[in-house]
Amino acid sequence: MLFSPGWRAPVRQGEILAVFTAGLLLGGTVSAAVIWLLSGFSAPLPASVRTAVILGIAALGTAREFGLVSLPLPQNARQIPQEVLQTNLRRGTLQFGFELGTGVRTYVSSTAPYVLAAALLLSHEPLAVTLLTGFAFGTGRALSATLTYLSRDDHRAPLIAARLPAVKTTTALTTLLALAFLAL
Repeated sequence: MLFSPGWRAPVRQGEILAVFTAGLLLGGTVSAAVIWLLSGFSAPLPASVRTAVILGIAALGTAREFGLVSLPLPQNARQIPQEVLQTNLRRGTLQFGFELGTGVRTYVSSTAPYVLAAALLLSHEPLAVTLLTGFAFGTGRALSATLTYLSRDDHRAPLIAARLPAVKTTTALTTLLALAFLAL
């Protein structure tokens, strides 16, 4: 746990949150840069084909979130080892944030980030748009940590866990509808 009530480290929790957030933003931006580089491979495909595939992936993701299809997500569902944070707190927190920000070494329970990554990969958006999207992904992950830090509420985790299914399905449906609207 990054922010425990019994925090005894010689570093302030706010400083750790800042380092963690920097790692998340950097990780999201680096992932976006890699997606943008790879998106050049999709550029030769006709726009109509790319759009159809993006909408198909979004529909499949929405169906997964509603439990209509069983589809494993391409992820590494391992926890980041405790030693990462125990060796050097600041460097370990930055590494932990970076790895969480990339979304490739950690567990991502929602389909929406994968749909977004596929859409960026296939649409071959300008570099700035793709980098801003990656930065926004890191920001979203940082928002969760920031709210946990600021709330200091022991009952927050069960409330979030209870709301998570509704948030995931709403996000998937909204993503599908937004992409379909943009395709028109």
